[in-house]
Amino acid sequence: MITPTDKELKLIDKASAEFAKKELAPKRAENDQFPFGPFFEPVLGKAFALDFFHTVLPESIGGMGQGICALSVILRNLCREDSSLGGIVFTNAAAQILMLAAEAGDTLSEITGKAGSVRDFLIAFPVFNNPSEIAPAAVAKKRSDGYKIDGRVDYVVLGGLAAHALIPARIEGVDGFSFFLIDPADSGASVSPPIHSLGLNACPAVDLALSAVRGTLVGAPGQGAAIFDTMTDRLSVAEAAMSAGVMKGSFQEALEYAKARQQGGREIIGWSGLRMILANMAVHLKNAEMIITRAGQAVDAEESGWQACSRAAAIHVQAVACDVTTDGIQVLGGVGYMKDFGQEKRYRDAKHLQALLGMAPMKKLRFIEKITT
Repeated sequence: MITPTDKELKLIDKASAEFAKKELAPKRAENDQFPFGPFFEPVLGKAFALDFFHTVLPESIGGMGQGICALSVILRNLCREDSSLGGIVFTNAAAQILMLAAEAGDTLSEITGKAGSVRDFLIAFPVFNNPSEIAPAAVAKKRSDGYKIDGRVDYVVLGGLAAHALIPARIEGVDGFSFFLIDPADSGASVSPPIHSLGLNACPAVDLALSAVRGTLVGAPGQGAAIFDTMTDRLSVAEAAMSAGVMKGSFQEALEYAKARQQGGREIIGWSGLRMILANMAVHLKNAEMIITRAGQAVDAEESGWQACSRAAAIHVQAVACDVTTDGIQVLGGVGYMKDFGQEKRYRDAKHLQALLGMAPMKKLRFIEKITT
C-alpha cells in the first residue's frame, strides 16, 4: 500500500515492517522447510505480543478496533518477507470476521478473553476453500445435548496448531450449510500430519476426520453461504495486500540483483531488455498499491459499492502477482529457481494465495454474477 498518512496507521506500518525484516527475512528459507523442519513458534508468539492477531477485533472484546486498511498494512509488510506468517494472521482474521458477521461476538469474546497463549487465541479455518463451491463433507446432527458432527474437513489451516476450529458442515434436514466451532482436541477428532503444499509452507494446514464431535453452531442454520460472502466482501482487500507484499519483495530482490550482478564488464541493469522487465514489475506494483489503498478506504468507510471494490482488487492483484513473481525469477536467471534466493518461494506463494477464499476462476464468475443481478 502507499505509505499511510494516518498517525496510527503509520505506527502499525513501522512496527510490522521492522518486525518482518528482523524476524522473518533472516530465516525465510529455513522456515519454508516446514513440515520437514522446525516450526517458527517463537516468531508466532512475538507477533501475538505485538497484537497482529487482534487488529480487526472490536475494542470491546480486547481487540485493536482497526479496519481493513490496518490489517492490509500488516499483511503487506509480513508477506513482503515471508507469506507464511501473513497466511496465519489472515486465517485467524477470517475466522474472527466470519464470527462477527454471524453475530457470534459473545462466543468470540469468550475465546479471546480466556486465551493465555497464541495457540489458545487462534481459530483454525479452511480459508483456501469456499464451501459454496465444494459442498462440505461433514454432517451435523442435532441431539438433545447439542450438535454432533461426523465426516471430513480438508485443508484446515492452523488445524494442528489452534485450540479452536471453525468449520462448515451440513445440518441434517436443513438446506445449505452452516458453520460450527469445534475443539480439534476432541476425542472424536483425528488430525492428520501437516500437509506439504505449494506455498506458504510454514502456514500449517491439516485434514480433520470427525466422529461425533461436539459442535457449537455459529450463526443461523443453513445461512453459511451468506455469512461467508459477508466475510469475503470485507476481507478480499486484505487478500490483495498479501499478494502486493509478495510483489514488493520480488521487485526489490530483482532490482538489487540487477544492480549488483555484472556480465560482459557491466551491470546487467544497464541492459535495455532487463530494464523493461523491471519497469513492468514496478508499474504493476504501483498500480496494485493504489488499487489496494483506494479499495481499503472504500471498505472501511462502507462507500457505495465497496463490496465490488474489495473483490475486484483481490482478483486483479492476485493475478498480476503471479506475472510479477515470474518476471522476478527471470531477472535472476538460473539462480532465480534456487532456494538460496527468495524468488522461487515468492512465485509459489503468489500462486497459492490465488486460492484464498475460493478458486480463482470461480471468484471471477461470482463477481460478474454479483454485479449483474
